Amino acid sequence: MRRRLLAAAAALVLAVAGTVVLLAYVRGADARALAGVRTVEVLVVDQLVPEGTRGDDLAELVRTEQLPAKAAAEGVVTDLATLAGQVATVDLQPGEQLLAARFAVPEDLAVPGTVPPPAGASEVSILLEPQRAVGGRLAAGDEIGVYISMDLENEAGKRIGVTHATIHGALVTQVQGAPAAATEDGTETVAAGAPDGSLMVTVAVPSRQAELVVFGMEHGSVWLGLEPEGADTGDTKIVHQGNVYGDLLAGLGTVYGGSK
Repeated sequence: MRRRLLAAAAALVLAVAGTVVLLAYVRGADARALAGVRTVEVLVVDQLVPEGTRGDDLAELVRTEQLPAKAAAEGVVTDLATLAGQVATVDLQPGEQLLAARFAVPEDLAVPGTVPPPAGASEVSILLEPQRAVGGRLAAGDEIGVYISMDLENEAGKRIGVTHATIHGALVTQVQGAPAAATEDGTETVAAGAPDGSLMVTVAVPSRQAELVVFGMEHGSVWLGLEPEGADTGDTKIVHQGNVYGDLLAGLGTVYGGSK
């Protein structure tokens, strides 16, 4: 029994020694292979990096490796600071070199003719005839007011038409179907014509306002008004048959009263 234990112990010692020698040889082989070869430190993906990950959040997801300069891919990242403010445009798999070409500034990823919605906003699209969308002159980046008209029924069962400027300062993020912008033809400006069909206007608003837009499209009619900087959006009210003529008659009374 004692001889067997001694033999087992000797075998274990030999195995450990062999492993140590093998590791030393491998490390030595790597060192010999790199001897006289110009090397560079590169960043390599250590864990899956999902698309959209910010460059500022990569520190725990990558590792540094030393590679022969010839093995480093073109555009490999050696300093995470160069990716500040950028995001991954694709999923990055563990083991691949971190490439600058796989990152971009978020604004550069936007679809042409669109603007990104503000943080926390919802986007909703509405299909309108040109006259209901400022003649088709709307463009991404404009701010608009949303006017909703519908018929209401009072306690006597009489239907009353009402209109109200329900939303102000809604951001247009995309317009589809609008005429091409005016261009220069020599010394004359060629104006864009009115659109032939309907326009798809996408606006970014808080969810509480998005539901108003949807309700207006489903149960009434919607008009959009362009609200450039400095537009007066105050003193709006729910307009109906009872007050629209009342205000008009009051105005006429003032005019005629002052002329006497």
